Amino acid sequence: MSMTGQTHLVTGASSGLGRASAIALARLGARVVLLVRDRSRGDEVRGTILRQGGSADVLQADLSSRASVRRAAAEVLGAHRRLDVLIHNAAIYTPRRTLTGEGLETMLATNHLGPFLLTALLRGALLAAKPSRVIVVTAPSTTRIDFDDIQGERRFGSLSRFGATKMANLMFTYELASRLAGSGVTANAVFPGVFKSGLMDAAPPLIRWLGGLRAASAEAAAEHIVQAATDPALADVSGVFFSGRRPARTAPDSLAVDLRERLWDLSEGLTGASIPHWAGD
Repeated sequence: MSMTGQTHLVTGASSGLGRASAIALARLGARVVLLVRDRSRGDEVRGTILRQGGSADVLQADLSSRASVRRAAAEVLGAHRRLDVLIHNAAIYTPRRTLTGEGLETMLATNHLGPFLLTALLRGALLAAKPSRVIVVTAPSTTRIDFDDIQGERRFGSLSRFGATKMANLMFTYELASRLAGSGVTANAVFPGVFKSGLMDAAPPLIRWLGGLRAASAEAAAEHIVQAATDPALADVSGVFFSGRRPARTAPDSLAVDLRERLWDLSEGLTGASIPHWAGD
């Protein structure tokens, strides 16, 4: 399906799944905004897209920084009144607890709070382009979020904390879909399967070995992201988790409205942004 005339923003677009997804979307005619931490790597992806006859802009931003996300959102809105697709792909894994310059635990800030804030700030552009889509790249996490220690100050296990951010992605997607119901903006989560990536390079050796056994190429995994972003049959589908191309059920915690609302309240407090319930035109 042609995406000509549409604007798609992909976070973490400088390598791996984000790069492959951005290139594929540009081939379909979309103008792709490449949100990257490393400007030079983003420029390389843009060069590839341009050589293939596509269109792309590079936007440097650090999702772990609220100030950086706000600057990036302002740049997007300054250049694009409409945003047809927002793909939250960027993620980070850290083996030890680290804090951002703003005092937030790094994985929480990058994997959940950054996407939450960016979506809130770009809500108007998504509504202007309706029907439009928000795609959250995540995994079928079963990790329970410790709301009383959400930043791991008392206890920190890197894999469980990473899993908690993936659970937060699921809760965010379902709650966003609920809040934007009827607005013309859909929100869905996608697990593209295990694919070749540097995300878990710092994980324990066994985890890296197991992950590499059946790892697909980033290009093959990106097909699932592109489908979620472009398939006409999914135009009105919202609040669904796709494992590959198929809808799948996730852990009970991710579906619990009270837990989703608790995470939402915490996220609003930590980002200073809100995404209100759609109240109609």
